[in-house]
Amino acid sequence: MSKLLVVFGATGNQGGSVIDRVINDPVLANEYRIRAVTRNTASPASQALQQTGKVDVVEGDAEDASSLKRVLEGAHTIYSLTTTIYDERLEERELSQGKAIADAAVAAGAQLLIFSTLFHITRVSGGKYNKGRHFDCKAEVEDYIRALPIKSAFFAPGSFMQNFSTNMKPHPVGDGSYALANIIAPTAKLPLINIEETGKYVAAILANPDEFEGKVFAGASQLYTMEEIVQIMSESSGKKVVYNQLPEAVFRNFLPPNMADYLVHMLLYIQDFGYYGSDTEELVAWSTANTRGELTTLEDYFKEHPLTLD
Repeated sequence: MSKLLVVFGATGNQGGSVIDRVINDPVLANEYRIRAVTRNTASPASQALQQTGKVDVVEGDAEDASSLKRVLEGAHTIYSLTTTIYDERLEERELSQGKAIADAAVAAGAQLLIFSTLFHITRVSGGKYNKGRHFDCKAEVEDYIRALPIKSAFFAPGSFMQNFSTNMKPHPVGDGSYALANIIAPTAKLPLINIEETGKYVAAILANPDEFEGKVFAGASQLYTMEEIVQIMSESSGKKVVYNQLPEAVFRNFLPPNMADYLVHMLLYIQDFGYYGSDTEELVAWSTANTRGELTTLEDYFKEHPLTLD
């Protein structure tokens, strides 16, 4: 009998990618059946999943213990994540939801929990950057999971390529060229991921759970400096794109006040310590070598999703 894979965040980029990868993988599709967890089974995205005929879509909420018990009944493997919302409940929400799913997984007798994590900014930086709780809380949930009587594995997504079409989109300078502005040095390296390829990492764990137990997949196709990113942007868009490193005070003026400390400390941490710490390059290289499927480069991403600069 196939094993039940329960996927949280089923209508989002990560959960949706995991589901899509499994149902279209000839081996995994026979090995796992999927229960997709969403807060709203009537949404268009939920209905689209249901209409595949390959996914059981159920309503569940990490803040409702009774719903967790219901959606995890009979689960063999679970993919879980927490969604970051920059408000006064960020820390409490991230920790309580992540731990609640983990506790419910143990109570349900599940065999494997795969969690979407991040590295601990405060810990890795030795306290130099201590306002990156949107990363730290996920790392603390990972610590909690590792101490539970359940096998676990982890996926740590890098910076989303999708951001270059939204909050990290180059802006016009006024002379026909465009600037990508940020606080970090031009040579600082970002690990970039097409977040819709989450499933390629998670599928590797699902295919070989014993091999990857306790491991963390660093979710990035490769590392790019800011200089390399604007060069690729220029070549892809046909427009001149330059990198503009801003002073911290100026950069903060462009950020929503409720996000400023989080993002500034995150970016400076990445610059000084590496997104995945001192072993960032090795972790990314190991992860790309072990994914189940070829990953999208930034050049390929812009071919599929053209960078429109007007």
